[in-house]
Order: sequence, then structure tokens, then C-alpha cells
Amino acid sequence: MPADHMDFNELSATDIVIARNAGCPDPRLRHIMEVLVRHLHDAVRELQLTQAEWLAAIEFLTATGQICSDRRQEFILLSDTLGVSMLVDAINHRHADDATPSTVLGPFHVAGAPVMQMGETISRDGKGDPLAVFGSVRDPSGRPIENARLDVWQTSEDGFYDTQDPAQPDMNLRGVFETGVDGTFRFRSIVPASYPIPSDGPVGRMLAALKRHPMRPAHIHFIVSAPGYESLTTHIFVEGDPFLESDAVFGVKDALVLPFREVDDAALGAARGLPARHHEVEVTIRLAPVSGAASLKPTTQPAAREEVRT
Repeated sequence: MPADHMDFNELSATDIVIARNAGCPDPRLRHIMEVLVRHLHDAVRELQLTQAEWLAAIEFLTATGQICSDRRQEFILLSDTLGVSMLVDAINHRHADDATPSTVLGPFHVAGAPVMQMGETISRDGKGDPLAVFGSVRDPSGRPIENARLDVWQTSEDGFYDTQDPAQPDMNLRGVFETGVDGTFRFRSIVPASYPIPSDGPVGRMLAALKRHPMRPAHIHFIVSAPGYESLTTHIFVEGDPFLESDAVFGVKDALVLPFREVDDAALGAARGLPARHHEVEVTIRLAPVSGAASLKPTTQPAAREEVRT
């Protein structure tokens, strides 16, 4: 008897559903659904899931969708805290060690941050411990990449993004910069703070039930792009942060942990537009060439204006 006409029971259920989906004309979608159905059914059977437990799962997913808005993406948060975002990232960025590691985008990126001049500050309210960020964008061989585009964003000294905190100016601690001929960049900011991911929704309740904290170690986000190179989404983390070993979204990689050095130099501070006492961090970002572009020379064309929407 064809699988689609068998009695539906716990032994036949998987084959029947897969057979019902067999007419899908998209081979990739058909394969995805087959794998998902098999694993989901296997989990239900292994757990001997009760109807009450399945209803609780449905209610959890419903609440996750209901709390989403144009300023909050709870499903990204769920993906992040289950390690799925970083797993997908790892699968899709199997680069050699000479490219900067990627990490999660997170739910707080905002498209359309202002394009700023080299050396300007992304802190629009002046609150926080002053920080000089400088470095370069290079290819895996160390050659500078001109006109690479860096989209940067971070939290305030209190651990909130501007989209979470109505007291902050719009686009606070966000900016877009482009590298010079020598591939270098620099901007001013503040030292970022450790912070909790939003924990007042279903994902927060899940973490509490699992006895997991919601904290992320202090970091600055980067999206770096240039023609001929793969776009890179990454962070830099503050060395010594107490949450580096237990990041709620599994985003820390050793190569991304950097020293945020304290400086006390009046002349250097004045040259940077900062007080004598400030912090500094130096960042070297290496972009991987796109497939078939390994021999590209450093680009001299403006970077494409790629928008990442969440």
C-alpha cells in the first residue's frame, strides 16, 4: 500500500507526511521539509511528548511571534540563544584562518546609519568612557582594501542600544565609515558595556527555566564589505569581560577578543579629539575574497551599499 494511504500512527506518520510532500516542485524545499519532518517526528517519539507539552510549545512559539515588532525580533533572539544562528554562520563561513571570523548579526542592527568622516564620533550624547577605535581592512595576504565600508554599532555605557532606550538620541552609537587608500579607518566612541539580551519575553522565560543568564559580554558590532570580497558580520569583544565564557548567544571567538587599553596622554588625546585619559582598541579585519576572486587587487571602487534588515 502506498505510504500516503497507510493508517496514520506513530510508526507510519513520518513516511506518510513525507509522501504527501513528494509533489513539491522545488527540490531544495522538498529536501528541507523531509529532513525537518524526520527530525521533528523523531524528537516527538523519543520524548513521548504529551499533548499538554506540545500545546505549551505552540503557545511559546505564538508568544514569540506576538512580541516581535519593527524594533524587536524575538525569533532572532530565539535562534541566537539556541546556538542556531552561530551554527548556520559556521556552516556558511568555512574560511581559512587568515580571514577574520564572523559572528551573529544580533537583533539590533538598523539600516541607514549615517555615513561619517574618518575620526568622527558615533557617540551623540557624549556619555561614557571615551574610546579611540582604529585599524585597517586587509585581504588575506595583508594587502590594504581601499573604500571598504564599515557599518558599526554598539550599546551605551548602561548596556542599551538606542532602539531600546528612548532617552538616547536617534542613531546613537551607530555610524558608517569607509577606509582610506591605505585601508585604514578610525573613529571615536565609548567603551561598550556587558548587557542582558531582552529577557522580558518568551526567550527570557526559556533561559530562566534553563537556569541560564541572559548576559552578553561587552562588544562592538561590525559589518564590513567591499567589492570582490565576502561581506563580514563580526564583533570585537572587550578582553577580561566576565561573560566571555558564557555569552548567552554563543558569539565569542578567541580571535575577536581584543585589549581595550587605557591611555593617559594629553597630546595623543588632543590629536584624537579625546581627553588625556581614554581607552583605545586596534582592529585588523581581513576579508575573504568571493569565489573566483582570490587574485583580486585591493579595490579602488566605492563599496556597495548593502542593507541588512532584521
